[in-house]
Amino acid sequence: MTAPASSQTKADPPDSASAGGLDRGVLAVAMVVVLGAIMSILDVTVVNVALKHLSEDFDSPLATIQWVATGYTLALATVIPVTGWASARFGTKRLYMLSIALFVGGSALAGTAWSAESLIAFRVLQGLGGGMIMPAGMTILTQAAGPQRVGQVMSIVGIPMLLGPITGPILGGWLVDDVSWRWIFYINVPIGAVALIMAARILKRDEPRPAERLDFLGLLLLSPGLAALIYGLATGAEKSDFGRPGVLIPTVVGAVLTLGFVFHALGRHNGNPLIDLRLFRRRSVATASGTLVLFACAFFGAMLILPLYYQSVRGESAFAAGLLLAPQGLGAMVTMPIGGKLTDRVGPGRVVWIGLTVVVLGVAGFASQLTADASYWALGAALFVMGLGMGLTMMPTMSAAMQTLQHDEVPRASTALNIIQQVAGSIGTAFIAVLLASQLKDRGLPTGGAAAEAPAGAPQPPPEVMAPILAKMADAFQTTYWWSLALLVLAFIPALLLPRKKPDGAVDAPMPMH
Repeated sequence: MTAPASSQTKADPPDSASAGGLDRGVLAVAMVVVLGAIMSILDVTVVNVALKHLSEDFDSPLATIQWVATGYTLALATVIPVTGWASARFGTKRLYMLSIALFVGGSALAGTAWSAESLIAFRVLQGLGGGMIMPAGMTILTQAAGPQRVGQVMSIVGIPMLLGPITGPILGGWLVDDVSWRWIFYINVPIGAVALIMAARILKRDEPRPAERLDFLGLLLLSPGLAALIYGLATGAEKSDFGRPGVLIPTVVGAVLTLGFVFHALGRHNGNPLIDLRLFRRRSVATASGTLVLFACAFFGAMLILPLYYQSVRGESAFAAGLLLAPQGLGAMVTMPIGGKLTDRVGPGRVVWIGLTVVVLGVAGFASQLTADASYWALGAALFVMGLGMGLTMMPTMSAAMQTLQHDEVPRASTALNIIQQVAGSIGTAFIAVLLASQLKDRGLPTGGAAAEAPAGAPQPPPEVMAPILAKMADAFQTTYWWSLALLVLAFIPALLLPRKKPDGAVDAPMPMH
C-alpha cells in the first residue's frame, strides 16, 4: 500500500522524544483547521434557527423549508465516505482547500437565493464541501503532530464540535432578528477566505504519489446508503412516525446498502475498500467507536431538547435559549485543553472515564430539577458540569482511536470516525425526538408544544390555565432526559477497554475476527 500525500506544517512531525506541548507550527495548522471546522459545524445550528423566517420569506411550508437543513446533512453523508481515498489520491492540502472553496461558494450563492428550491440546491453544494472539511482537517492535524500529541490536537479540533451547537443559536438568533437571514450564509465568506489564505501559506505542499483505485462499488453502496438512512431517520423524527412508507422504505434501503458495504469492505478479495473496516480489528479503534456511538447519540439528542425546553416550556426566544446554553460551552472550554494533555500523558482510558462520570453527574443534576419553574442559575450550574465532562470525553475518545494508527491509516480512520459520529448523531436526535413526542402525547399534549400550536397574534391563556400544561410539558422533557442519561451510562462499558497508558506510537495488536 502506498502512503498518501500529507499536508503538514513546513516542519516535519516531532518524534516521541520531543512530544511535549504543541509547537508554533502545529498550532498554526490547528488554527487553519479550526477555522474550517467552525464554519461547517456552526452552519448547521445557525440555519436551524432561521427555518421559520425562511418559511415566511419564501412563502413555503415548513415541510419544504426543512430540506434546507436536511439537504445539507444528506450532502455531508454522501461525500464523507470518499474523503479518505481523495486524501490519498490528491493530497490533504488540496482536498482541504477544495472543500473550503466549495463550502464558501455554496454559502455565497445561498445568501443570494431567490426561492426555497434555489436555497436547497445551494445548501447541497455547501454540504458537498462541508462534509470533507472535518475528516480532512483531522487528518492534517493528526499527521502534523504525531501519535504522542494527538490528544492535544484533537482537543483543539473538538472546540467547534462542542461549542457549535451552543453558539450557533445565539449567532443565528441575532443575525435573523437584527440583521438579515442572508447573513447566516454571507458570514462564511470572509471566514472562508481567511482560511484559504492561511491554508495556502501554512500547510506543506502536497507531493502527488500513486494511490489505489477508487472503490466504486463501495462508493455506490455506502454513499447512497448513508444518505437514505439519515433521511429516513430525520424524516421519521420530524413526523414522529417511522411506520409510514415514505420513512420506512428509505430507512430500510439505507440500512441494507450500508450493511452490504460492510460485507463488501470485509471481503477477502477487496484489498482497497473505500473505508478500511479492518481497522476495527484493533481494540483501541473498536472500543473508541463504541464509546463514540453511545456518547454521540446521547449528546446530540440532549442538545436537541435543551433549546426546546427553554423555548416551549419557559417561553424564551431562540436568542435567549442560546445564551442559556452558554454555561455548557464554558465548561467544555475549561477542560478540553486539560483533557488533551492528560490523554497524551496517561492514556485516554482514564480521562474518558473521568469525563463520562462528570457528564453523568451533570445530566442527572439537570434532569432532576427540570421543572416548569426551575432556577436558571441551578440549571446553568448543571450545564456547566456537563460541559466539564464533555471536554474530557468526546475528543479523548477519538484520540484513543487515532493514537495507535500508522501514518498511512490516518485518512481512512478519520473518515470512518466522522461517519460514525454523523450516523450516531442522526440516530440519537431521531430517538430523542420520537421519545419526547411520545411523552408529550401520553400526557395529552400536542407534540409541537403548546406555544407551537398557538397561531401568531392569538391571545395567551391565563396563567392558571397554562400552569398545569407547562408542568406536564416539563415532566415530558424530564423523562426524556433520563433516557439520554441511560445512553450515557451505557458508554462506560466500551470505555472500560480504552487504552490506559501513554501512547508510544506503536500499532496495537489486532483483535481476532470470526
